[in-house]
Amino acid sequence: MVTYDISLEGMFFSFFLLIIPVLISYYLDLKLISSTLESALRMVLQLLLVGVFLTFVFDLNNPVLNIVWVLVMVFVASHTVLKNAELKTQNLLPLLTIFMAVTNYTMLLYFNKFIIDLTDLFDARYFIPIAGMVLGNSLKANVIGMDNFCNEIQRNENRYLFRLSMGAEKIEALVPYLRKSIRVALKPTIANMATIGIVFLPGMMTGQILAGASPLVAIKYQIAIMLAIYVTTMVNVLLGVFVLIYRGFDEYGMFKKEMLRSS
Repeated sequence: MVTYDISLEGMFFSFFLLIIPVLISYYLDLKLISSTLESALRMVLQLLLVGVFLTFVFDLNNPVLNIVWVLVMVFVASHTVLKNAELKTQNLLPLLTIFMAVTNYTMLLYFNKFIIDLTDLFDARYFIPIAGMVLGNSLKANVIGMDNFCNEIQRNENRYLFRLSMGAEKIEALVPYLRKSIRVALKPTIANMATIGIVFLPGMMTGQILAGASPLVAIKYQIAIMLAIYVTTMVNVLLGVFVLIYRGFDEYGMFKKEMLRSS
């Protein structure tokens, strides 16, 4: 089965769809026109550059280059998480990048070895796309988890300080906010797993079917990748909040509000 290419005319009709959100934004004064167009332009430029680069990477298929490229992806994802959670990066970025790198590399190697059973665990055509799916899906959860944790600590500062004054250790006093942040962050992923296949067909499954793979093979891949995404997301959110707990409080257990971009 041959996958149909999209012509330039087809791409024009694809961009033509943007008229709908632009008109809605204009008439409702949502002030989203410039950000919509800017994001679409950035998407096109980034994907074109990545497309050219990945063509080179796939042809070369060098394990070292593949590992380095995934590390770049992890670094950008970590920076994006902190930026969207309205947190300053100076003290948090290095540790968050290390934790996310360890989690994602471990999952990638496990996935390629025990689930797909690849001979070359660092094969670019598996290593990089799977890393992108796992990172991309866990990124939003990380933002939600870390943002929720910061908000909960500030909203319940008196209650937190009361627990400390009653003799609770810092970790012990923070456990309720840790639990809530993880639950809130994982809700979208859990909802996706519960409705997948009925409400929507995910990207990996759709891509494989369009490329000519059997629907049953595509389903097996999608099940495996969704489980990997869920596990990696939970661990990433947990470690992200732990980075905040480790770096975001002073020796007296007080939350460092200067870490917030709004401070």
